[in-house]
Amino acid sequence: MFDQLINGLVIGNLYMLTAIGITQIYGVAGVVNFAHGSVYMIGAFIGWMAITWLHWPLVPVILLVLAGSALLGLALERLAVRPFARAGSTILLLTTIAAGLIIDNAAQVIWGPQTQALPNPLPQWHIRLGAGTVSLLDLFILACGVGTALLLHLFLYRSRAGRAVRATAQDRDAALQMGIDVNRVSRYSFALSGAFAGLSGLLVGLYFSNIYPTMGATATLKGTTAALLGGLGNVPGAILGAYVLGIAETFSVEWLGSSYRNLVAVLLLIAVLLFRPNGLLSGRRALNPEPTAGTFIPHGRPLRFPRWLIPASAVLAAALPLFVANPYALQVLAIGWVFALMAVSLNLISGTTGQISLGHAGFVMLGAYATAILTSRLGLPFAVSLLVSPAVAAVIGVLLCYPALRLRGQYLAIATLGLGEAISLTALNWDSVTQGPLGISGIQPAAFFGYEIWSAAGVYWLDLAALLAGVWAVYRLSRSHLGRALRAVREDEVAARAFGIGLARHKSIAFGVSAFFAAAAGVLLAHSYSYIAPDTFTFALSIQVLTMIILGGRDNVFGAVVGAVVLIVLPETIRFLGEYRYILYGLLLIGMLRFRPYGLLNSNT
Repeated sequence: MFDQLINGLVIGNLYMLTAIGITQIYGVAGVVNFAHGSVYMIGAFIGWMAITWLHWPLVPVILLVLAGSALLGLALERLAVRPFARAGSTILLLTTIAAGLIIDNAAQVIWGPQTQALPNPLPQWHIRLGAGTVSLLDLFILACGVGTALLLHLFLYRSRAGRAVRATAQDRDAALQMGIDVNRVSRYSFALSGAFAGLSGLLVGLYFSNIYPTMGATATLKGTTAALLGGLGNVPGAILGAYVLGIAETFSVEWLGSSYRNLVAVLLLIAVLLFRPNGLLSGRRALNPEPTAGTFIPHGRPLRFPRWLIPASAVLAAALPLFVANPYALQVLAIGWVFALMAVSLNLISGTTGQISLGHAGFVMLGAYATAILTSRLGLPFAVSLLVSPAVAAVIGVLLCYPALRLRGQYLAIATLGLGEAISLTALNWDSVTQGPLGISGIQPAAFFGYEIWSAAGVYWLDLAALLAGVWAVYRLSRSHLGRALRAVREDEVAARAFGIGLARHKSIAFGVSAFFAAAAGVLLAHSYSYIAPDTFTFALSIQVLTMIILGGRDNVFGAVVGAVVLIVLPETIRFLGEYRYILYGLLLIGMLRFRPYGLLNSNT
């Protein structure tokens, strides 16, 4: 028990460095920085190179990591935050996600995707304390955590720059009127938080003896959870939240096993968002304010098309296999239709209703696993599963999301991220049903009345038919009275409530319909791939689909299809961009948000 408590405090110190950086950025810029974990990962790799390539001692390595991570934090502030400072917190959330996507995948290109061993340069000393032992590395991590907290306290309360940071965090506009250079304060904050993130990444790598390019995603999740536990913008709260998270994780590993570590963090994240969104140290006051008027994507001038163009395009797409004999080209287009169905479904939430969802891959995953279980184990026909699986996913999705629908803006986005991760981690740990990390294999091809659809043309037509059905249903819904009510929720929740529109009820309908068609896309993917596993449906998939609707146009069903086809077909036609695909998505997302945030086609309203 004593050993577990010590391990929890050590891990809490590691999370504390990340949580402090996240909460400081939130206080100054008003955004949850989703690229923070990427800076953490780069700091770990800088330290790895200094230790394994240059054979430096630990103190110079730490100084190099602090400097390199601070510079990356400055670059992040200059390129992904400052140009969007007046665009709103939700746009900033998306740009930091895109920046993190670019950094993570650039790291994989530079250092490779494999895990790298990180040796501990400290002497392997152990000190016995009562019934347990403490290593020199444990003491060093504790010293770094406590020392960093003290230095940050001195900076914030004993220096002129620190007072400017606190003034900006309290009221940015008032600080600007008092002559404070808020851009300089933002640079201070991003450099300082970047240094904390890099140091945390190095210490985590030393503690677990390895690093890898995707380690930043977990760090962002853990740091955000710790920051939310204490209250976003509350540095002492972030410290408390980090210790609570570290101890809770350590004891969960002891009692349940190591595979439950991340699931515990996700459940804590969801619980604090639902029951204490302002954190453990805050009073029971209202949720931190988020914009209630307008959507996260501005309006622009829509492109006008003749009415006959859309049905003509559908007929041309249906006739394409009659003229294209290349099966690979048909397979790529078929996958494009499935992703277009995902984008159409997400557009109902993020376009029509104006709510950002970062866990859409969870709905797709529910549909894929439901059909795999119904057809492979229970023997149901594919045609039945194609209807039952999305219905089951829609019910589960609404039940999971309904408690979070009172949240707005970044809080709702983080809650949907947590729910998506919870679905993935549940599949990873529920071995008796999902076969855990092994996944489910041997899923039969789609079949109707005993006739299996295995040819490239057959799969193409099936996916296209499902897409057309989804487009028709979502388009009709968006043009109905219900669609107008959803847009009213998007534009101004207070005014919508005043006109008698039930916010939770209408958001639930949007999430339910969206989950149905997203799960239908999951069904098609499962029977096309014949194998599914939890790592098929990652956070990157949710971002990929979100990029599609931003590219195509907010609240535009046909724009979602265009965005999906472009982002699926383009990397396949330019093969040398294969390993740079997600870098391309990140650059495209930032570019669209900066220069054409309303998308290629804009709204169809």
